[in-house]
Amino acid sequence: MPFLRRLRRRQRRVVVVGLDGTPYSFLQEALRAGRLPNLGHLVKEGSLLRMTSVYPWVSSVAWATFMTGVNPAKHGIFGFIDRDPRTYRTFIPVASHMRAPTLWERLSQAGKRVLVMNVPVTFPPKPVNGVLVAGFLSPSVEKAVFPPDVASTLKGLGYRVDADPRLARQSLEAMMETIQEALERRLAAFWHFWEQEAWDFAMLVIMETDRLHHFYWAHMEADHPRWAPAFFEVYERIDAFIGRLAERLDDRTSLMLLSDHGFCSIKQEVYYNHWLHQAGYLRYREMRQASAREMFSVMAPSSRAYSMDPGRVFIHLKGRERDGSVAPEEYERLREEVIEAAECLELPETGEKPVLKAYRREELYHGPYLEQAADIILAPANGYDPKGAIYKDVLARRDPVMVGMHTYDDAFVYVRGARVARAEANILDVKPTVLDLLNLDVPAELDGTSLLR
Repeated sequence: MPFLRRLRRRQRRVVVVGLDGTPYSFLQEALRAGRLPNLGHLVKEGSLLRMTSVYPWVSSVAWATFMTGVNPAKHGIFGFIDRDPRTYRTFIPVASHMRAPTLWERLSQAGKRVLVMNVPVTFPPKPVNGVLVAGFLSPSVEKAVFPPDVASTLKGLGYRVDADPRLARQSLEAMMETIQEALERRLAAFWHFWEQEAWDFAMLVIMETDRLHHFYWAHMEADHPRWAPAFFEVYERIDAFIGRLAERLDDRTSLMLLSDHGFCSIKQEVYYNHWLHQAGYLRYREMRQASAREMFSVMAPSSRAYSMDPGRVFIHLKGRERDGSVAPEEYERLREEVIEAAECLELPETGEKPVLKAYRREELYHGPYLEQAADIILAPANGYDPKGAIYKDVLARRDPVMVGMHTYDDAFVYVRGARVARAEANILDVKPTVLDLLNLDVPAELDGTSLLR
């Protein structure tokens, strides 16, 4: 292709900016309304595509899939939380649980210098050829960085690891203030390292969009007199940053923008352990509250299925689960039964079906860690946010504070200077595209294909 031949003539650099959870459809509406003039100009210089994400459609799984270029059964991250079937204890998967090499590890090995800031599932930070500032699971700035001496610079800049989402339940005003402050500090830190570091690949994830969407999305859609303007103010600041960034790129530096999933308003949260309990699949040995880490310690051995966020159902299988009750020869029959029941489930108040489709894990994943995946993954209808909480007294309820939820099929990707022939991309295609832009070979084990081919 002529575009690729031109790229190969010179040493290339790539900049990637992630807007966590920004939907393609939202960007299109904002562009039509003239709210994002810098992005609007860029769209004329490249390709903006709708992009599908990964199941489950949470940031930890999606960004892990982006950075490794492989599906969860190859990289080993299946949810924001997971469980050890031998103990039923839950844990939060982090970078040390990743079972596939990341983009920046690959680039470092190829002699490329990297600047990576705020990508989820990069804590604890692994050594790279350059600078890595880990994302929102980092407990402190000091523990978020490689090399360690970067911490003092970040602290001097007033850097914040994350906007504290707990503030939203106290005050939406306070939450908006912390979103704005975290964004300001993050962009300032990015510009500092941009100017001080030699790099071939630079990446920044703006997590503040995710926080904004969770607590203000429905207010934006309803054109709330206070929160709709504040919502768009955040995007206007991001658009200004993107415009400044684009102006500073030379003709050997490629720009990509992407989100890891989409967003929509929440109609109701749906508690699938309530449904499983009511249907007789989940039983409790005692009705008592347990810590998040020990939440399944109250599950009776006679249970046959249970659920974890978001919409993952595990069969209580003998030989895999500590107290498993389902014999291997019963596994497939029971899985089919639960799938059929989930797809027929209706909410009692409205009659609407919260499950769009129930997938067997092998329909979505392939790889050496398939056995770690949930047996069934429930794809929700938009607006019905799947939750794994236990002891809920109703099947569904609306949370007055958490008003936005992730979606699978409305992420976006943008490549400057390229005309992509496809109508749609998948998040697995981004890593091969970056490697292509840097004139590096695309490993055969990756599950996606470059958007430039």
